[in-house]
Amino acid sequence: MASYADVLQYLSSLDYPAEKDDVVREAEREGAPPDVLRALRALPPVDYANGNEVARSAGIEAAPEVGSAQRAAQARDKHQRVSQHLRGI
Repeated sequence: MASYADVLQYLSSLDYPAEKDDVVREAEREGAPPDVLRALRALPPVDYANGNEVARSAGIEAAPEVGSAQRAAQARDKHQRVSQHLRGI
C-alpha cells in the first residue's frame, strides 16, 4: 500500500495546481512503484493545489500509526490543540 510520504516523494517536483493526469504523469516520470501509481490513477479528476491534497484524495492517511480509538478520543476532545499542562488553566 502506498504511504503518504511515498506520494509526496514522487510528486516533489510537480508544479501546482495540477490536474489528475499531470499528477499521474509526474509520478510515472519519477519512477513511482505500482502501488503509488494505482492510488494516483484512482484519484477524482479535479485540480489539486498541492501534494497533501493529492495524498488525502487518494485516501492515504498522514499518520497511519494512530489507531481508530485514538482518533475517536481526539475528535471528542474539544481542546485537542492545547498542551496537557495548560488544560487546567
